[in-house]
Amino acid sequence: MSTPSRRRLMRDFKKLQDDPPAGVSGAPTEESIMHWEAVIFGPQDTPFEDGTFKLSLLFSEEYPNKPPQVKFVSKMFHPNVYADGSICLDILQNQWSPTYDVAAILTSIQSLLDEPNPNSPANSQAAQLYRENRREYEKRVHAIVEQSWMTFSNEDSDEAVDQTETAREESPIAEHLGFENIENDAEEGMGGLMDETQDSINEGENEDNDEEEEEEGELRNANETDTSLD
Repeated sequence: MSTPSRRRLMRDFKKLQDDPPAGVSGAPTEESIMHWEAVIFGPQDTPFEDGTFKLSLLFSEEYPNKPPQVKFVSKMFHPNVYADGSICLDILQNQWSPTYDVAAILTSIQSLLDEPNPNSPANSQAAQLYRENRREYEKRVHAIVEQSWMTFSNEDSDEAVDQTETAREESPIAEHLGFENIENDAEEGMGGLMDETQDSINEGENEDNDEEEEEEGELRNANETDTSLD
């Protein structure tokens, strides 16, 4: 179903692909164009540098007349981010304008990371540390930066496992025979090879015995001949 909001989101997506802003990326999920996943990289020369922070954007059919619901999925320690990841940002609230698109939303959030507003805190502890103990504040930020790496590393591993399992399930051989049949065939093949090897050994032993008996017979005949000559 094509609606004004969905058509607008398609234009937003095309713009992000054709002219992506530095340090941000985003795309609709496979389930719906109304639900996006995004990543913001921590700005350079800030405590958030090298962080990789995931976000979720949920749009309604009233977009772009109303802003989306935006949350950090990654753990965040920031004066203007609530415990559930919701973001206290003016353009997502009373300063929203239909001219803003997804790229503008993500770049504004990226700027907010290093330019918080401690006078309108969503996290009072982070706001207090930012004002009174900047060293401790940056220490806490560095901790969530490192945690963002671990989160992405674990997700990559899970994705690799999922892809491997999917490949196995979709394998034509597996689909035709099944993994258990493949393993059984391998075991049967190995068993047959061992049987053939043992048969060859037995045949070799029988041939050796026949040769020994033949040599003994020839030797007896030779002895009998010598005796008769004497």
